[in-house]
Parts: sequence; C-alpha cells; structure tokens
Amino acid sequence: MGDAQRLSPDEQIRSAREAFEEGRDFTIAVEEEFALLDPETLELTNRFEEVKAAAAGTELDDHLVGELIASEIEIKTGRCDDFAQAADAMVKRRDQLEELVAQCDIAVAATGTHPWSRWQDQRIIDTPHYARNNEILRYVVWRNNSFGIHAHIGIRGADRAIAVCNAFRNVLPELLALSTSSPFVEGTVTGLHSARTEVFTKMFPRCGIPDAYDGWAGFEQYVRFLYETKSIDEHTQLWWSVRPHLAFPTVEVRICDAQPDLAQAQSLAALMHALGARFARALDEGEPLPNLPNRLLEENLWRAIRYGLTDGLIDFGRGEVLPARARIERLIEWVYPVAEEIGAAPYLAVPQANASERQYARLEELGSARDVFAELVRRPRERVGG
Repeated sequence: MGDAQRLSPDEQIRSAREAFEEGRDFTIAVEEEFALLDPETLELTNRFEEVKAAAAGTELDDHLVGELIASEIEIKTGRCDDFAQAADAMVKRRDQLEELVAQCDIAVAATGTHPWSRWQDQRIIDTPHYARNNEILRYVVWRNNSFGIHAHIGIRGADRAIAVCNAFRNVLPELLALSTSSPFVEGTVTGLHSARTEVFTKMFPRCGIPDAYDGWAGFEQYVRFLYETKSIDEHTQLWWSVRPHLAFPTVEVRICDAQPDLAQAQSLAALMHALGARFARALDEGEPLPNLPNRLLEENLWRAIRYGLTDGLIDFGRGEVLPARARIERLIEWVYPVAEEIGAAPYLAVPQANASERQYARLEELGSARDVFAELVRRPRERVGG
C-alpha cells in the first residue's frame, strides 16, 4: 500500500543512491494486481478493507496491499534470490489470495481492465498516499481502474541502475505486446489489445516511456527540479513504465497488463528479470546498447497497444517491420544465457495466443464481452491462475 513519503527530498534522494551503491544484483520481486468482484454480478466491489482485515495474522498479510481503489488488491512475492524462488512464490500468493477472498465470498480476476464496471462507482482507499494522489490528480486518478503486473529487479550501483532503465526503454513495447490483456473497458469492445495502457499512460503525468538520463547525476537533477518546482511531493509520483525505485534499490518495470493465466504471468516476469540482468551484463562487458528516441519508441508502443502480438513491431536497426513474436523470440535468445544463471530460462516462452488474443477469439465464439470475462473470473472455491 502506498504510504506518504516520510523523508525530505534530499534525504530520499541520498538514501536511494546509497541503497543502490550497496544493493544486490539480480534479486527479483513480482507484484500482481487483481480486481475484487461480486461473485454473482462480476461487478467490481469496494471491499479491500474487508479482505485486508481477514488477512490479519496470516502469512499473506505482509504480502497483500491496497492499490488506489477499494475494488483492487495487490499481492507481492517479496524479494527473491532467483527466479525459481519467485515463480514458486507467485503460485503460493495466488493460492493464498484465493483462499482469503473465498472467506469473504469475493471473486477475483486479473485482466488489465474490467470490461464494464463504471469508474464512477469505485472508491479511493483511505491512506495518506492515495488521498494525496486523489487531491492532485482528480479525474485522472478516478479513471484509473486498471490492473498490472510489475517486476522489481535488483541492480547494484546507482549509475548502473539508470543505465539499465535506459536500456529497458527500448523493449517496453515488446513487453507490452506480450502482456496485453485489456481489450474491453467501460462496456466497449475497444478494438485495442491494451486499453489499460491508454487509460493509464496517456492520462497520468510523468508516465509512459521516460527519457534516457546521463547516469544518476542526470536523473537526480531532474528529480530535484520536480521537487523544487513542487511538481511532485512524493517520489512515487514518477509513474513511468520503468523507473529506478527510490525506496528500494531496484529497477521497476511497470508496463505490463495483469495476467489471467499464472503460467503466462510467470513467463512475463521471467523475461523482465532476464532482461534486467542481461542489460547489466552488457554494460559491464562494454556491449553497446541502443538509446532510441521516444518518438520512435512511441511508434512501437502504439503498435503494441493496438495489436498486441497480432501484428508487427519496428526493428529500428533494420528499418523494417517484423512480426511481434519474432521480435520477442530474438529477445529471449539474447537473454537466454543469463536467464539460465538466474533461474528464469525454464519459464521463457512466447504463447501461441496471449490474453487479449484469447479474449478476442472467445468474443467471436460467445458474442459477449461479459461472457468472455466470466470465463476468466476465479470465484470462491475455484483455483486462481489456471
């Protein structure tokens, strides 16, 4: 759950740099966001506080937090030493969540958006952090009824962490294309594969693909500018799709839609972990990494939003469009040696159909987005993540 920033800006920036300098390479933590649903109507239901209270005293309690609206809940693996440990924790947390919500007669789902529930009916949870977001963002934050999966990759060294963030910029469209799971929102079949990305990254300030920064000094200069001009008063108000986290010495990747399927969630998290480690190794060994301008990356981001894996992404080195699956297969091949070292290799795969593709295919068969969504909901006494 987001807490109000307790440190002064100077203290926050200084402590973050120190934490990166003393950090551990290639740890991994995964966060998954789920919608809380009425099991009969499948509407979003504002019952986070009830679920959190039910978790008190259980192993899940420390790994379960609120995330903006009372109809959303987040589960966290906690910091893991390798990906195999994280993958096991993902199974465990989903099972624990299923057992917990069943006690409250609540269903859960993990798609990037809810297909029809109105944002006007959702309530912001009562914490200082989210109350502040509500105060400064108003309509922008009210509309953000979206659900994602994030990965925190441990990177040692402040300058190195910024360089890894810079490198991640170039593959954010590929990660989004792989993860798209939100074709339906506000009662509309959008024709997109990631409506979540349009709702979130196109509305929030300081969101989407960040600029590349010249080491920690360049990043710090910009963050200090934001504090000094009162553009931000908490470091979490940097909502970029990849960011150096200022409370943990990690690079946090935030571009991906939530995943209905556990195996695909694990595969996606494994790729994010492996990419972070591979970027760091490339930097250590002097291997050149691209530094593409945002205007080019935005072209691929739009392609991922619109088409997911069903069309092409631009290969900027070749100056041509390649199938999205081929682009991701090349990334997997590139990261594979380091993926073997960190336990991620067995989980790397490009699915025959990702979540948004499957939803569109089922829409053709069932004729109703509601019926499609109903198949993805995990009701009480059903396993989560199948």
